[in-house]
Amino acid sequence: MTNTGLHDPRHLYPHPPFAKQPQAAPGLDAKMTPGADHGEDSYKGHGRLQGRRALVTGGDSGIGRAAAIAFAREGADVAIAYLPAEEKDAQEVIELIEAEGRTAVALPGDITDEAWCGELVERAAKGLGGLDILVINAGHQQTRESIDKVSTADFDETMKTNLYAMHWIAQAAVPHLPAGAAIITTASIQAYEPSAALLDYATTKAGIVAYTKALAKQLIEKGIRVNAVAPGPIWTPLQPSGGQTQQKVQKFGEESLFGRPGQPVELAAVYVLLASQEASYITGEVYGVTGGRGVA
Repeated sequence: MTNTGLHDPRHLYPHPPFAKQPQAAPGLDAKMTPGADHGEDSYKGHGRLQGRRALVTGGDSGIGRAAAIAFAREGADVAIAYLPAEEKDAQEVIELIEAEGRTAVALPGDITDEAWCGELVERAAKGLGGLDILVINAGHQQTRESIDKVSTADFDETMKTNLYAMHWIAQAAVPHLPAGAAIITTASIQAYEPSAALLDYATTKAGIVAYTKALAKQLIEKGIRVNAVAPGPIWTPLQPSGGQTQQKVQKFGEESLFGRPGQPVELAAVYVLLASQEASYITGEVYGVTGGRGVA
């Protein structure tokens, strides 16, 4: 018997080898070959976030883009934070959110600036008329072959983007969040299986796991849930724009049990679940979406 609703997950999306495709950081989805699936045509909403108000950092591309699209299709108004250099990708997301009849708020700026982190939260809350979903997703990743190649400036940028900004944004957002609200952070399999060439990045991802679990214990006293998603190899601009060597980009994802990288849309439903009332008894958890590699 066959069921046209079923598809072999190993063959849903492209497999390596991929072409070399160097980009300057932070990279653009529009320049990726093959293009990534963020749910533009594939994600169907079911009203699970009707009337909700979400802020997604890194919402222009990759996993953040997929979450923003899914939230809008589930009925939420969405603000996206991104770097000014990512405006082209961001405007595509704004149009997709508005196409669902939802309010979209664009927030270009640099989250390594503490003052901007506070301001972007205030602008999001004002533009959306409140805030009850926060996705802290924006990240910085640059491959470095050895410890002597990780400069203080490199280390500082990774820490500020991935850890400091998470703290500054969460700190600014909590006063806006009512009971029933949800915070979702983006960790990584790198928190559990760190790659030698991602020393600083892996360190921050382990920190995100610890921070998420500690914050969950604090905020449940306010009725706010806090969880993390830990992706494995996902096809995003983070990889060709310096997150991996071009040799590794060509083989990206082949080590997963699927023999391919995941697509951003394959994480979207997890973010929707954790944001929704269906996850009312879930906090302090880390959800792995790793292509079978698991998280400890």
